Amino acid sequence: METKFREFRPPFCPRPDCPSHCSAERWSYRKAGSYVRKASPCRIPRYHCGCCGASFSRQSFRVSYWLKRPDLLVPLFHRLVACSGFRQIARELGVSHTTVMRLSERLGRHCLLFQQRDVARLKLAEPVAIDGFESFAHSQYCPCHLHLGVGAESHFLYAFTDSELRRKGRMTAGQKRRREELERRHGRPDPKSIEKEIAELVRLLPPPVAGPLEILSDEHPAYPRGLARSGLEIRHRVTPSTAPRTPRNPLFPVNLADLLIRHSSGNHKRETIAFSKTRQNAIERLAMFQVWRNYLKSFSEKKQDASPAMRLGLTSRKLTVPEVLAERLFVGRIGLPKRLQEYYWRRVVTGPRGRSRPHDPRFTV
Repeated sequence: METKFREFRPPFCPRPDCPSHCSAERWSYRKAGSYVRKASPCRIPRYHCGCCGASFSRQSFRVSYWLKRPDLLVPLFHRLVACSGFRQIARELGVSHTTVMRLSERLGRHCLLFQQRDVARLKLAEPVAIDGFESFAHSQYCPCHLHLGVGAESHFLYAFTDSELRRKGRMTAGQKRRREELERRHGRPDPKSIEKEIAELVRLLPPPVAGPLEILSDEHPAYPRGLARSGLEIRHRVTPSTAPRTPRNPLFPVNLADLLIRHSSGNHKRETIAFSKTRQNAIERLAMFQVWRNYLKSFSEKKQDASPAMRLGLTSRKLTVPEVLAERLFVGRIGLPKRLQEYYWRRVVTGPRGRSRPHDPRFTV
């Protein structure tokens, strides 16, 4: 339920360059009238920061800041984790597909911060199963690997990273020539990308309560090298990929996450026309899936029981989308590891497409 304006008190200055942005010491403000907009709520109060003197509004603390259609955020979130494509959503909501695309970017950034805020204060008390989910962005000449780290007991998706791959498998002579042409023009993907990103993945995991970090994986040859590259103390247990993928399999939590991503994300369906046009878009949608899986979805769909976040004690009940989007999160106050900063600021390069449009914040970050 929305807080009434007369009860709202700005907790800090939203300007990232203000000294009181990250510290509430000596924080003061004064009211500075209000302005009227077309979207509900129509009247938005304004304030002046007592530290830097800048003005801001109540809207600066909402996820819907600077939006003409704030009502689209919640239905869009639901549809993006329900296997809809951008143009399908745009037709249903009566907006341009570029509007859906930009709102998806905003939701993805918010979910990166929402997840990191909780993971930063966790201690690992369970093994983590890791695996790679293979997909592609832009075209099938630009495959990518999404690396997942999932709690073996809680099924909490702690972290993910991505790798750019070289197209492999059976190809015609024409397809091989096309691959060579693209590689001459844009460069060949790093052959050690999986190894490097596995190292980044385990660095993103919370530290263990005691002892070494316990990692479960299959027999992928790059995993041991990536774990050694991380510089962490790790106990690595390997399960053959030929083992039945039943709930008794130690890798079942991450195998289930792979299945749910394929089931819930239209951009990862096989033989789809809704594929992501850039790796950056795929990352932002995966961040939304991560929050949905961890905080909104039941551990068991049949039993409708606790969510993975409830199993870790992060929440006392399953959250709703409006609750996830209840407040704006600021990257300067939460802080992101280097790899997640690249995702937040949209610095990921997609082969022939180059770098995605960077995140260019206005007034607040």
